[in-house]
Amino acid sequence: MGEATLPLIDLGREPVGQLAAVDRGLREAGFLLVAGHGVDPGLGAAIREAAREFFLLPAEVKEPYAVKVGGRGWLGPGAEANGYAEGTVTPPDLKESLSFAADKPTGNPVVDAEWFLPNAWPCEVPELRPLVETYLRQMRELSDRILDLLGTALGEDADFFTRHTHHPTFGFNVNWYPGRERLGEPEPGQFRIGPHTDFGTVTVLDRQAGKGGLQVYTDAGGWQDAPYDPAAFTVNIGDLMARWTGGRWRSGRHRVLPPPADAPEEELMSLVYFYECDPGTTIHGLESHGYLRAQLDAITTG
Repeated sequence: MGEATLPLIDLGREPVGQLAAVDRGLREAGFLLVAGHGVDPGLGAAIREAAREFFLLPAEVKEPYAVKVGGRGWLGPGAEANGYAEGTVTPPDLKESLSFAADKPTGNPVVDAEWFLPNAWPCEVPELRPLVETYLRQMRELSDRILDLLGTALGEDADFFTRHTHHPTFGFNVNWYPGRERLGEPEPGQFRIGPHTDFGTVTVLDRQAGKGGLQVYTDAGGWQDAPYDPAAFTVNIGDLMARWTGGRWRSGRHRVLPPPADAPEEELMSLVYFYECDPGTTIHGLESHGYLRAQLDAITTG
């Protein structure tokens, strides 16, 4: 199956010589690797350590934090099936998640009640909150830097996208992918995350290497393993960004393989930051957050 070729972009370098690579990566796969981001890798490691303490708690302790997809709290086993977004009936995804989101109110009670509610912080792992809040601040700053680069690569002003991120929504998932000793044997067609494209603007992924890891889809190569660079984030664009570019760039189709039969105890954890635009932003006639809510509902099981 092989490994996909994705451009490695260094934010510490001048962008001019990298713009063609950005454009190529987003046209062909909807994915980039982004280095020179300035985020301390120790922060992600600390979040994983604290989150793992939560995930290993008994189900009855986690249950009070249970929410549906798009909520703030715990998504337990079987809560979502990302393949549904493509209209494919698949078994539920083999993961658990802790989900957080934007919580600074806009002052509009209708908008705030849907998109800027308080986060739920597990009291069993109090160290998680300051770590995640620090990470979210850094992710927002980084995402705006990435969007400025993307605006330039598209041939527009650097703030072509960030003029619409003055008070954006965002989501943050800590995805836990346990091994087969906890999950049992995967069903036919079952993945850690089923094939899909993300729904929004840009996704910044801090991932771990593994046999049951991320794969990306391109027309030229089909499904291929995503390259891994421990110094880089994996960045992909979603459906709204593809629409924003008039289809020049493609929403990055991807999946996460099930725990492999030859490494059944493999356990991975990903930190996934979904950065969006301001509520009310209309993109070529499509109201952005109505689309986001519909897609979140579509991948909810049950």
